[in-house]
Amino acid sequence: MTRTRLALFGGTSAFYLIVVVAVLLSTWLVTLDWKIMLFRPYQQWPELHAFLDYYVVLGQRGPTAVMVAAWLGWRSWRQHTLRPLLSLGAALLLLNVTVGAVKLGLGRLGPHYATQVGSAELFAGGDIFPSGHTANAVVTWGILAYLATTPRARRYLSALSAVVALGVGLTTVYLGTHWLSDVLLGWAAGLLILLALPWCEPVIAVVEAWLLDRRDRIRERLRARRRLVPSLPVASGGPRLFPAPPVEEPTRETVGAAASRARSARPSSDRLTA
Repeated sequence: MTRTRLALFGGTSAFYLIVVVAVLLSTWLVTLDWKIMLFRPYQQWPELHAFLDYYVVLGQRGPTAVMVAAWLGWRSWRQHTLRPLLSLGAALLLLNVTVGAVKLGLGRLGPHYATQVGSAELFAGGDIFPSGHTANAVVTWGILAYLATTPRARRYLSALSAVVALGVGLTTVYLGTHWLSDVLLGWAAGLLILLALPWCEPVIAVVEAWLLDRRDRIRERLRARRRLVPSLPVASGGPRLFPAPPVEEPTRETVGAAASRARSARPSSDRLTA
């Protein structure tokens, strides 16, 4: 964790708390939420609706996780390391735990389910504060910049992920599925996860070493089994699982020994006649 990253983490944490307190106290931020909701952007600019319905998918956890995991899986295979995939897994785990806990704890209803004008709609059984779409867009696309191997790639990917995350958040406001404060908190929540990832690196390294060790052991066991399994039938001269029984060779005798044994085997009448 560099000083710059620590400063960003502290500033983002402060912003996160400010947004939560502003919504809890029903301040001007909640009033702004209602003004935007009653303005109904999707009715003001209906020509954008079809495109933004598809664009918002870039913030859905399932499709984005599959796309990013496929790319990072290819990188892991090329670089012979599991760190890219493990980093993505750690980021998504933090996202589910932190964002999910706040969502369920505050229980805010979305604009389409609001019950009282001007109310913050908290503790009503909802699950939209902070915006999961927005936080997921920040994390899943930001992880590409986090894992970039060159400064130039990191700059380009950071700019791309920021544009995608900003667009996804504003799209949810346009569609009326989230309040503006939901999106603000989603941006902060996703950024906090990316800034906290360096603290997870020691755990990622330990898990990677354990997984690689298990892989090597499984490979060794498979190789040992292949050495025991015959590659050809035994009748064709292939290797045997068990040693063949020893073959007894016929005993060899000298010519003189065989002749003496034959003379001793003659009956006594032959000797008398002779």
